[in-house]
Amino acid sequence: MGTLAIVVPCYNESEIIEHTISVLLKKLENLIDAALISSSSFLCLIDDGSKDITWSLIEKSIEIKSGKGNVSAIKLAGNVGHQKAMLAGMEYCGGKCDILLTTDADLQDDLSVLEEMLGEYYKGSEVVFGVRNDRRLDSWWKRNTANLYYHILDFMGVKTLKDHADFRLMSRKAVSSLSSFVESNIYIRGICVAMGFSNSIVYYGRQARIGGSPKYSLSKMFSLGWDGITSFSVFPLRLISLLGLFVFLGSLVVAVRIVYASIYLETTVPGWSSIVLPIFLLGGIQLLSLGVIGEYIAKTYIETKRRPRYLIDKVLDGVKEPHAE
Repeated sequence: MGTLAIVVPCYNESEIIEHTISVLLKKLENLIDAALISSSSFLCLIDDGSKDITWSLIEKSIEIKSGKGNVSAIKLAGNVGHQKAMLAGMEYCGGKCDILLTTDADLQDDLSVLEEMLGEYYKGSEVVFGVRNDRRLDSWWKRNTANLYYHILDFMGVKTLKDHADFRLMSRKAVSSLSSFVESNIYIRGICVAMGFSNSIVYYGRQARIGGSPKYSLSKMFSLGWDGITSFSVFPLRLISLLGLFVFLGSLVVAVRIVYASIYLETTVPGWSSIVLPIFLLGGIQLLSLGVIGEYIAKTYIETKRRPRYLIDKVLDGVKEPHAE
């Protein structure tokens, strides 16, 4: 039996965090009783710089449950985002466990499939991906933009797994390998697919949120999606070159036509539109191209500074060291 760590990033989850802790500890207890995991398995909560009383409630819950269950908690110095907060927990727990599960505090990931995921791990999978079997709970906008995003990633040649978010189970080897990826703007969802370890998929039904409100705003989702594209593909840069080639060829055709009309037909192209419209068209293309190039340059600039991806403010560690059973 392996030691399982459940890593849960939290941000402003004061409405649900106590219930989440109770549910996850109960799940650990059931898995231990079923002899699927070691009794040294534990829960690790990462407070991503919450502005509410999430951390106070975590401290209170750990104090109440002291001696009844293994719980650790990490308070980050500031809000660094969901992916980096999750990474903080994974790196902290990586050396303390044999198996690591990542999930969200809202409990929308169906924990009833965890036994199946552990079964796939024990069969030899280094990574077990939890994949949603439907998006009925998503709004029309979110459902369709997500489908469009996956099509774009596929078109750009980015390895991805459709409808997989961050509900996954990983071996100690896979978690250790993840730590070797040192980029600042890390996109864990893509890296776990790209690593290439033996893997399997477990499908599950997405549950309704137990309370509170979603913490991924439209801007955060867009930022995460853009990180997914720019971290794994240079296609946008190549698209700019291709667009430039088409504009050049189109301009060449128009130039030949104008010269031909001037010399052989003794006519000129009338009106300001033939001058103004190309200027606006080329100006728009240039600004768009500069924006895309600027994004890649900005990412390169951030990476070269080598600043820490997160800073830990406090740690509450009630976890026993893993031991053989």
